[in-house]
Amino acid sequence: MSEADQEKLHFLDYWRVIRSRWEIVVAIMLLVLMTGAAITLTLPKEFMASARIQIEQEQRDFSPFERRTMLWDYNPFFLRTEYEVIQSKAVLYEVIKRANLQEKWGKYYNDGEPLDLQEAYMRLRDLMRVHQYRDTNLVEIQIYLNTPIDSEPWREAADLANQVVKAYRDNRLNTQYEKLRRGIEALEAEFQKQQEKVAVAEAKLEDIRKKGGISTIASGIQLDKAGLTHLEANRIAARVDMLVRKARLEQVQNLEGDKLMNSVRYIVDDAGLEVLRRQLVDSEVQLSLLEQSYGENHPDVVKTKAGIRKIKVELEDALTGLKAGLRADYEVALAKFEAVEAELNAAKTSDIDAESEHYLPFVKAERDMELQRQILAALETRLSQEGIERELPRTPVEVVDWAEPDDKAVGPNVVLNILLSLILGLGGGVGLAYLIEYLDTSVKTVDDIERLLGMPVLGVIPQKVLPLVEEGGDSPHAEAYRVLRTNMHFSSKTTGAKTFCVTSGGPGEGKSLTLFNLAYVSALLGDKMLVVDSDFRRPTQHRMFGVSNEKGLVNVLLGDAKIEDVIRGTKMPNLHFMPSGRIRSTGLSLLDSHKMLDLVKNLKLRYDYVFFDTPPIVGVSDASVLASEVDGVLLVIQHRKYPRQISTRAKNLIENVGGNLIGVVLNNINIARDYYSYYYHSSYHYHKGYGQRDGADEEDIVEAGVADEK
Repeated sequence: MSEADQEKLHFLDYWRVIRSRWEIVVAIMLLVLMTGAAITLTLPKEFMASARIQIEQEQRDFSPFERRTMLWDYNPFFLRTEYEVIQSKAVLYEVIKRANLQEKWGKYYNDGEPLDLQEAYMRLRDLMRVHQYRDTNLVEIQIYLNTPIDSEPWREAADLANQVVKAYRDNRLNTQYEKLRRGIEALEAEFQKQQEKVAVAEAKLEDIRKKGGISTIASGIQLDKAGLTHLEANRIAARVDMLVRKARLEQVQNLEGDKLMNSVRYIVDDAGLEVLRRQLVDSEVQLSLLEQSYGENHPDVVKTKAGIRKIKVELEDALTGLKAGLRADYEVALAKFEAVEAELNAAKTSDIDAESEHYLPFVKAERDMELQRQILAALETRLSQEGIERELPRTPVEVVDWAEPDDKAVGPNVVLNILLSLILGLGGGVGLAYLIEYLDTSVKTVDDIERLLGMPVLGVIPQKVLPLVEEGGDSPHAEAYRVLRTNMHFSSKTTGAKTFCVTSGGPGEGKSLTLFNLAYVSALLGDKMLVVDSDFRRPTQHRMFGVSNEKGLVNVLLGDAKIEDVIRGTKMPNLHFMPSGRIRSTGLSLLDSHKMLDLVKNLKLRYDYVFFDTPPIVGVSDASVLASEVDGVLLVIQHRKYPRQISTRAKNLIENVGGNLIGVVLNNINIARDYYSYYYHSSYHYHKGYGQRDGADEEDIVEAGVADEK
């Protein structure tokens, strides 16, 4: 199938392939279906038992030392890891041991001898399936058993599934206890080391005390650390108070006039100043109202202005006094801070003098001893907690559903296997059909001919056509030849043409039967026809006409007989026949002679149309010679018989000798399969219900001819 063909494929082309090769599709489908059904029915029954468990990360059921629920880090690989642990040797070896599978399976698989542990493990793992439920911590353990280990294999499957659950649960518990045991042992070792460190610290402290002659109440003569801390706190408070008063004084000093008057109430809480400020504001508002009603010299205006001046003087005196008071207040706070700071410095000096070189090592050693004791106490507490928690219950694996025996077989799934076999067979059949179609390079459609040869298809002949002498002119097949005759008459290449040769690329393509039936139909329609059998190598026309082949074309070309002596009449008044005559060794080159050319010209004068039946043009020179001497050549191609190259070669040979190729006849079409290739002839309707009997191809006609050679 060429790229050009593939580009123009339509859905109906695919359907045509399946329709034309349905026997292969059905045969492959039935073969695979029967094979699948046979295998399915011979398979032993398979039973399944499953148990579901819930797997938690390592944690205790409860903790007596934690009030809140313990939060564990999420591990995205935890369940996947446990999925593999369930199928590990550590778990399955234990199952094999508990269920005594080596002895039990050895009776069936090893002639009574116990199985090797590794072999038993591989068999058990093959029987087991582990399935994790998505977005949960649930895991299902399935055991499939198809061998009658005992009389009730479904019970054996349930028992194995439960054994796997128990072995995995014990494995998890043992693993956790082992981790905890190793942890407690490590704590005990560290606790002993810490006890030794405490003993060393105590001995060092006692040694320093004895060497320095320090009494256990020596701390009483040292500076009271609490008093020093109190002095430091007083110094800080005095400094803060001094800085606050200083900031207040600086703010007041930087302001003058109205800014000072408006801001002082936010800096200092002085009721007298606030009263004077409000009196000034009220007086100014009253003055503004009076000026709008009276003149400047009005007594009320003058009086109000005098009052405003007085208030301003009083307010200025008050602000001056406020500044002086703030300065005095700041100086008092500064003196207090300096006094407290001096006292603190003196106390620090006294403390430094009091701390002699005997007390410093003692204090350091005492602190080190207390630290070591605290670490020892923490280790002792942790060790006690772990010892208690080791005895607490743990459930890292919780059984949700135990496996229960179920005597209903889960396999083989007959319906599913048959359905899969059906689908596989159908797919294989269709695939094989397309493969054969791809490898088949023969002519399949009318489009193939027109695209390959660039020639029109003048007629499409169905399968099972007999000579119309037997079927009659009213036969359904006759319509195909009437269409062919009509297309030949209306072809631009047949204008004035009277002599035609009918040939094919290879033998057995139906050219002789096509010529005979075409001549028969033309005679029925009133044309004076002559059929000349010019196939010297394999003449067949005399058998379809039912006449002798003793004399014919060969005798005319050799001069042994005249034209009138060899032309035979037939039952059809307008149809005449010239046999090929007996073939001689010298007769194979007779077509390439002036006598043959003269004969063609002579016959054109006697008949409306003369049809020459020639040998296949590929490999035989006779057809090429005759194709150059007649008016037109009709090429017959049998559907799905020869590769396309044969048809292409036939066309090229005709054109090379100067023949006038008027068109192509596509022969032996299966209407039921390749019906769409027959669309050029929609007026023809072929149905098996017409009552015609099944016919034969050209080879059958030759073998069962109506007349034998005399």
